[in-house]
Amino acid sequence: MGEGTILLVEDNQDDEALSLRAFERNNIRNPIVCVRDGQEALDWLMGEGQYAHRDPTDRPAVVLLDLKLPKVDGLEVLRRVRTNPVTRLTPIVILTSSREDRDRLEGYSLGANSYIQKPVDFEQFVEAIRQLGLYWLVLNEPPPPTSWE
Repeated sequence: MGEGTILLVEDNQDDEALSLRAFERNNIRNPIVCVRDGQEALDWLMGEGQYAHRDPTDRPAVVLLDLKLPKVDGLEVLRRVRTNPVTRLTPIVILTSSREDRDRLEGYSLGANSYIQKPVDFEQFVEAIRQLGLYWLVLNEPPPPTSWE
């Protein structure tokens, strides 16, 4: 599939490994950056902290954002990304095990592009990742580069 980077924000190492296996099974070869807490996600996206060398205008193709994260929770990450002029148009898909209606409502209210509940069954998860990859990495047309600044 496409060349754009996927930012996977996931604190659970088993879920991270499951996601990486699902990408591999679907031949999604995009670069994948894994971060394990909300603060690290913000630092990566905004080119701060240990990622100060990274150009924040180099947007990922998509961010897969868990909600229950240490340091800064996923909804707060979403809030901060959407209020920053450099990151506000970044495609963000909430990928979570949360079944809470309030999480889904707040996620969309804060500007999530999509909300996907992680399937428990591995084959269903692989299929969800296939469809996610097809849409966000192949079919979706991102905003033009000048709109990122």
